[in-house]
Amino acid sequence: MADIPIPLLRTFVVVAETLNLTTAASQLHRAPSTISMQLSRLEAIVTAQLLERGQYGVRLTAAGEQLRTQAHQLLSMHDRILGAFQNADISGKVRLGTHDLYATRALTPLLEAYMLWYPEAWLEVTCDHRPHYLASLVEEGKLDLALVEMPAVSDGGQRLCRDQLVWVRAEAHPVHQQDPMPLVLFPEGCYYREMATQALQLSGRPYRVAFTSHSRGGVLAAVKAGIGVGITPRTTIEDGLVIIGEGLPPLPQTDTTIFVADNVNEATARLAQTIANSPLFQPNSRNVPNGSE
Repeated sequence: MADIPIPLLRTFVVVAETLNLTTAASQLHRAPSTISMQLSRLEAIVTAQLLERGQYGVRLTAAGEQLRTQAHQLLSMHDRILGAFQNADISGKVRLGTHDLYATRALTPLLEAYMLWYPEAWLEVTCDHRPHYLASLVEEGKLDLALVEMPAVSDGGQRLCRDQLVWVRAEAHPVHQQDPMPLVLFPEGCYYREMATQALQLSGRPYRVAFTSHSRGGVLAAVKAGIGVGITPRTTIEDGLVIIGEGLPPLPQTDTTIFVADNVNEATARLAQTIANSPLFQPNSRNVPNGSE
């Protein structure tokens, strides 16, 4: 019986999550042809078709869905074993501040892997919608590091990759045509809110705040329900939302930025390095949706 190489399982898991060979290749820093070869080799070892390739990407077969679950379990066990032996001496408290834009999306698999590799680290995560506030907590020594979305023209921190803020609405609800236009926003102190309201005021477009939430999930749910227009980075567009391409003032670009306090412990330094080096936060990993009205 042939063994399954761990690198093949890692490649398969990324493809299973992205359902796109080009996106997976970008995240893994490999050529799409290499990804295809690895998948073919894995299918040969397990003697089952795992993926069905089509014009718009790939989808998992029944065998692929089964292997996806099992591969996650095996990789977690593998990383936990290695972490327990190789990184047992790396310990201490790690205080991370971030927006739930990251905490509920890109950071989830990254933090899972980090906790497996560094089992003695004590991770404490604080979510807040105010990037400048989180950066100030790092400066004051109340946080060890912060991963936030900052204005592209501002200073400070290590800039990882750039995005573009866009107006969005629900596919079935043209609420941007209302006068005044209803908005779905984070509370005061949010950079998105400040830029959106400032742009509307400068353009003379009447608006009203129809819904406010501290949670990204709450904001997106309100937008999808047709309560109002929202603002989000272009690369985070979800199903059911469309970009409003005309009739509204342009919004600025943002930078995914990491702030790290001075004289942090080794566990914090490793997390900062893990985030900065992650393919998820590299410029070429930002696959921007083309759809807008």
